Amino acid sequence: MPAKPEVVLDDKKIGRALKRIAHEILERNSGAESLAIIGILTRGAVLARRVAELINALEEVEVPVGLMDISLYRDDVHSKLDQPVIQRTDVLFPVVDRNVILIDDVLFTGRTVRAALDQIIDFGRPRSIQLAVLVDRGHRELPIKADYVGANIPTNVSDQVVVEVAEKDGRDQVHVIKGKPAGKRTSGKRKQKSGRSGKRARTDRKGGVR
Repeated sequence: MPAKPEVVLDDKKIGRALKRIAHEILERNSGAESLAIIGILTRGAVLARRVAELINALEEVEVPVGLMDISLYRDDVHSKLDQPVIQRTDVLFPVVDRNVILIDDVLFTGRTVRAALDQIIDFGRPRSIQLAVLVDRGHRELPIKADYVGANIPTNVSDQVVVEVAEKDGRDQVHVIKGKPAGKRTSGKRKQKSGRSGKRARTDRKGGVR
């Protein structure tokens, strides 16, 4: 029987997390004039638009928002048999000398973010690139850390963290599906020892020793 998903963020918690991220971005960058926001498709792009709207409401500054598909920049693109499904990348503004806020839904190994950084640099040299994520679930494989985090959620590597947004899924929610725990391994040495003991016991019984 599959494990029941554990809801870790509901719509209210997501809303509060995004508001806090918007305030932290403005505080760190002394306003919104130098900002540009890029969201990683798919749900990172939705969150990017929301953060831009929150900043606009706070500062009355319309921050440019771009969408990015990092499929061709992944470090495993040449090792996969299936070709990636390419979506559009829309960055219709200069990134040079801007503080670019890169937004994604979940930060896991860091490989998606690494791919996005490479792609942004192909558009020009920003003043800075800052990373904002709704969920940081740990288990990094690269030295990447988020500047703004909505929620830190401890997970096992085998767990799935699912982010749902109203624009795509009809509701705002983050839930965790628990993966299968790793089974205990029995060393071959221990098995071999157990086999020798069994052989000795059979010999004793044959000789009538109890």
